[in-house]
Amino acid sequence: EGHEITIIDRSGEPLQQTSEDLDILCIEGNGATYATQMEAGVDAADLLIAVTSGDEVNILCCMMARKLGCRQTIARVRNPEYDEQLMMLNEDLGFAMTINPEKTAALEMYRLLQLPSFLKRDSFANGKAELVEIKVMEKGPLCGLRLEQLPTVIKTPMLICAVDRNGEVTIPSGKFKLMAGDKVTLTAATSDLIALIKKMGLHQQKIRDVILVGGSRTAVYLAKALIKSHVHVKLIEIDEARCEEIAEQLPEALVINGDGTLQDTLCEEGIEHTDAVVTLTGIDEENIIISLFASKMGAKKTITKVNRSEYSFVFMDKDFDSMVVPQDIVADAIIRYVRGMNDSSGSSVITLSRIIGGKAEALEFLVTKGTNYAGTPLSKVPIKDGILMVCINRNGKIIIPKGSDTFEPGDTVIIVSDTGTAIKDMNEIFKKQAAEG
Repeated sequence: EGHEITIIDRSGEPLQQTSEDLDILCIEGNGATYATQMEAGVDAADLLIAVTSGDEVNILCCMMARKLGCRQTIARVRNPEYDEQLMMLNEDLGFAMTINPEKTAALEMYRLLQLPSFLKRDSFANGKAELVEIKVMEKGPLCGLRLEQLPTVIKTPMLICAVDRNGEVTIPSGKFKLMAGDKVTLTAATSDLIALIKKMGLHQQKIRDVILVGGSRTAVYLAKALIKSHVHVKLIEIDEARCEEIAEQLPEALVINGDGTLQDTLCEEGIEHTDAVVTLTGIDEENIIISLFASKMGAKKTITKVNRSEYSFVFMDKDFDSMVVPQDIVADAIIRYVRGMNDSSGSSVITLSRIIGGKAEALEFLVTKGTNYAGTPLSKVPIKDGILMVCINRNGKIIIPKGSDTFEPGDTVIIVSDTGTAIKDMNEIFKKQAAEG
């Protein structure tokens, strides 16, 4: 997005690879020290992001950067013991943001298990609106319909804002015809999601039993959330000491010491009868194979955690269920914050999610007095090609926009873009020549 980046790392080998791949400045050294930070120019930087493997090192990096004069800092803090202290860290130490990838990933998985019909869910408007991804089934009510016909078939307010057909993404018009196999991203009020599931003929079975394969921190966060929702949790972990540790933290869960990558183990634990399987080992390939086996054995929902985003790209056009990439979640949060730093009019990005495997973005903006075309009917607003306004949030009321609707100061609006251009301010979505005229 045009920023000047410097990367600091103790090891020269990954720095060399990064330098070759991205052609950016790389400095070998301890990023928590005064000398290294000064060499990198932290004293004049707008933002320092500390994402080493050590929470304490990340905190120290940010404290040093703030002392040197860096405008903003972001720290990755993963230890659950620090979780309750994050707000204090932000305020007292002057951090712009602290990020816990495992907890954030667990929350996304939990939301997917709440409504398992959806392949992906993204929340906007303080949780009152959502973008969800579904797959068009061959005999479903959506198959063969043009979008302009949807209001007469699906009588719940919603808007289809992006379609992935064989890896090609389209921001569709009313004449667009849906086909079996399309992956469709739509927006609706959160309160209308259950009604949409029913009217679209999607699978509605409530998740009551879940098998988690792997005893990671993400697994513990997810298990705690599921147990609070009265879901029966069975967790399989190969390391005996880790099993004992998890059993102490999760007395309500059934913790199994076994190899969750073995088909015999999974069958013994009833994988064919479970409602959902979530794969959370530290090896992407294992997670993918386990999920495929679980689907073949009859698990109604699978969620696969992968650390390498290229795997989600490879499998996005396959008959695969939900994938969660913690690094992408963290990157989205940081990008949203950075774009907000660049805003001058106040119409900055509030929420940002990459959808359709990263090929499109959904962004939420605040409408201010400086936002062009406020109060103008949408039918007369010159929005750039490849951009669609999909939702207006007015004091908590969700409006799926029509041509006669307007956006007003104080509203937040959600747009979807496949332009490939970073949008940092709402005014950037309008055609310049029309605005100038």
